[in-house]
Amino acid sequence: MEKNRLGNSDLLVSKMGLGCMSLGTDEKKAGEIIREALDHGINYLDTADLYDFGRNEEIVGQALKGQRDKVILATKVGNRWTPGKEGWEWDPSKEHIKSGVKDSLKRLQTDYIDLYQLHGGTIDDPTEEAIEAFEELKKEGYIREYGISSIRPNVIKRFTESSSIVSIMMQYSMLDTRPEEYLDYLHANNISVVARGPLAKGLLSNTGLEKAKEKAKDNGYMDYSYEELVVLIGKLQDTIKDRPLQSAALHYCLAHPTVAAVIPGASSLEQVRANISAMEYPPLTESEMVKIKTFLKQSHYDSHLN
Repeated sequence: MEKNRLGNSDLLVSKMGLGCMSLGTDEKKAGEIIREALDHGINYLDTADLYDFGRNEEIVGQALKGQRDKVILATKVGNRWTPGKEGWEWDPSKEHIKSGVKDSLKRLQTDYIDLYQLHGGTIDDPTEEAIEAFEELKKEGYIREYGISSIRPNVIKRFTESSSIVSIMMQYSMLDTRPEEYLDYLHANNISVVARGPLAKGLLSNTGLEKAKEKAKDNGYMDYSYEELVVLIGKLQDTIKDRPLQSAALHYCLAHPTVAAVIPGASSLEQVRANISAMEYPPLTESEMVKIKTFLKQSHYDSHLN
């Protein structure tokens, strides 16, 4: 699978990675999914200390035994839980970041993390302190590079101007095009985007209409009601005639040069194989992109009129 560089770093990531949040807690099943991904050239795995209270990192670390050198391993920090206490607390402090990395390293069974990401962010955070923590971790050899996971303009601007982040993870899909406001700006600043949720919770997969019934029946998705999604997905499939919708969805995100990778999740071998198959189609042509963007713009406009 083709690779892209994250920002100006030495990290070369497969154009499609594996979002590990959906792996579940069955270690055998998760290991099979990860091995399938690696066997097909996926070298970019993304997890977080938040997922299953650290269990996800443990499962990923176990699956990568003997194969660590094949992988660009990304995880996240910023959410802290206290045993016996319900829920998580947001903590972007230097102290937490520097202690959190050691906990993640232990769970992942590795002595370094390729990409360490701040898992969120607000305008009220002690940003300078957080950046200082990441820079120190780089110098100390615990991490190779760092980034953030955020869709908030003020947070993105602050880190772009004040830090050496190489990437920003954003929810991005044909049904959530908010990141398109920032893509040119980030490209000009040599910062890559990693697109999470490119299949919009499965709505843009090959079984999209079934997923709409299953996951969007009550609350819809983003600004779209369930009824609008059913019509929209059907028309999208008609608009994209020469390839499956799932392939168009992944390649749509990758069309902008600042998007280095898409990271759909997978909770079964069938799902990871479907993602791999979708990526085997060639990139969208310029005319295909124009057709899709025109359709999405009109559909979004129409949804706000109703």
